Amino acid sequence: MDHIVPKKSLGQNFLVDRNIAQKIVREFDPKEGELVVEIGPGEGALTGLLLESGCRLIAVELDPRAAEKVRQLHGTRIEVVEGDILRLDLRDLAQRRGCGRIRVIGNIPYYITSPILFHLIGYRDTVSDAMLMMQREVADRLAARPRTKDYGILSVITQTYSEPKRLFDVGPRCFFPAPKVTSAIVRLRFRDLEGITGIEERHRQLVRAAFSQRRKTLRNSLSQLLSDQHERASILGTAGIDEGERAEELAPGDFIRLARIYSDALESRRGEQEA
Repeated sequence: MDHIVPKKSLGQNFLVDRNIAQKIVREFDPKEGELVVEIGPGEGALTGLLLESGCRLIAVELDPRAAEKVRQLHGTRIEVVEGDILRLDLRDLAQRRGCGRIRVIGNIPYYITSPILFHLIGYRDTVSDAMLMMQREVADRLAARPRTKDYGILSVITQTYSEPKRLFDVGPRCFFPAPKVTSAIVRLRFRDLEGITGIEERHRQLVRAAFSQRRKTLRNSLSQLLSDQHERASILGTAGIDEGERAEELAPGDFIRLARIYSDALESRRGEQEA
């Protein structure tokens, strides 16, 4: 069967190293009967190996050429959904197939790594875990610890809703065409850190504001959300956070505590205005 010519517009870099493909699937460890979603199977480097486990595999592929190739290679052993993973309702997909939880795996295009991550986080009640291939620099950010240069918005959000673990690197020569960067495999086990329920939107606002001016102290970076300096100082103080600290010094749990107090302050202010 002819090879697919990669499209730069789709960010296609096909995995061609079988040893790496086997290592990825071995780490993922699919079980018989599990519902697994593969994002962008491309030429199918992972697909056949996944099917060997006996899992129920759904391939989500935006490129009609790749979708057709997967169908021709695996026939009725696999379900192919032709479309954009970012537009796919994973909760509905699981429910229609009588499954409460699904697993996700994929070699994802570098340029939409963050949108895919946030999409999966939004379905964390349905997606139990994901194993994703991404640019090494992004993988470093997901697993970064506070007070490091890689620690930022992506680190805090990812670690609030999952346990990310960087497994191993994959060199450019393992792909066709070879990318100009090194890739990495990351496993994410989805869960919510204690205290985040009910304040998700306020938490996102706070994290984004805190990192929007990374070099500034929280006293200054949070002024866009809390213009009153006395209220800002009170909220930070109640949370046990020094005004002189920077966003990169706070752990994910610190942001949850701060977001909870911030949310309570807004609700209190609203109640006073309505009284």
